[in-house]
Amino acid sequence: MSIGREGSTALKVGVFYDGSYFTHVSNYYNYVHPHRRRLHIGGVHEFIKHTLAEREGTAPSLCHIIDAHFFRGRFSARDAMEKTNQLYYDRVFDDVLMYNGVQTHYLPVKDLLGRKREKGIDVLMALETYELCMLKRFDVAVLIASDSDHVPLVRKLHALGCKTMLLGWDFEFTDQDSGEVQTTKTSTDLWNAVSYPLPMHDLIDEGLKDDDEVVRDMFVSRDARDLEPEGERPAATLVDEDRHRSTIMSLMNGYGFIRYPDNNLFFRHDDLDGITFEELSVSDEVEFNVAINHRGQRVAKNITWPAEA
Repeated sequence: MSIGREGSTALKVGVFYDGSYFTHVSNYYNYVHPHRRRLHIGGVHEFIKHTLAEREGTAPSLCHIIDAHFFRGRFSARDAMEKTNQLYYDRVFDDVLMYNGVQTHYLPVKDLLGRKREKGIDVLMALETYELCMLKRFDVAVLIASDSDHVPLVRKLHALGCKTMLLGWDFEFTDQDSGEVQTTKTSTDLWNAVSYPLPMHDLIDEGLKDDDEVVRDMFVSRDARDLEPEGERPAATLVDEDRHRSTIMSLMNGYGFIRYPDNNLFFRHDDLDGITFEELSVSDEVEFNVAINHRGQRVAKNITWPAEA
């Protein structure tokens, strides 16, 4: 990535996260994308500064992120206690946000017809963003979001004389537990409304392919992956100690299915023991334990090549 032309223009920048969306994207890169890393908030901020410098013809050192805000629904203490280590992981991620100068804004997650749902987060994000832009007169407001509900906010910010940048992603993947295809797509209306639309799915893939330092640093290092555990999955419980043999039915980006009676068994790349995912092929015979995951579904664990007879 080009660092941009040296100049004397300083920019005041505000960054505003749709927290659930950011977590979803980060989990995609950690669990599904071949890079297998979480997004690093400090690295995302550096990417924003370098990109703005390039677009505005100034230096990254003159692009000052003076405010960053993270909006998300949050479980009550009682609900969080029902999820393995949820309170701990919430606190760790709060520490990550605090360390990177990001202010948090939480609303309680509501129980609607038996399902936990966020309510009012988009409205809260819009109101806080607009008010801060009025008070602090940002030159650029950066949105990490995907919903068309943000289009009226963007138009209001432009009326204030504030430019907008959007970090959005379009991708498709198969859910690791259910096997269902999941599609994430940023609103076309939102893409068209902002001053600087950034298709991050393409920019990241191109940057990783070219070994771009700024893009590479958007992800946590291997030694630090446990520092941002949003979306951490509870450990599965073995059904028994018996070892089973069967063949690989299908393989996708870091996960696949093993043939097994009644309902084929899902597995992830980190369930392999002594095998790299790249070594596997469809129809290969493997040995494994059967386990029950946090959703009550049977999965394969401790997958190895078959032991010699």
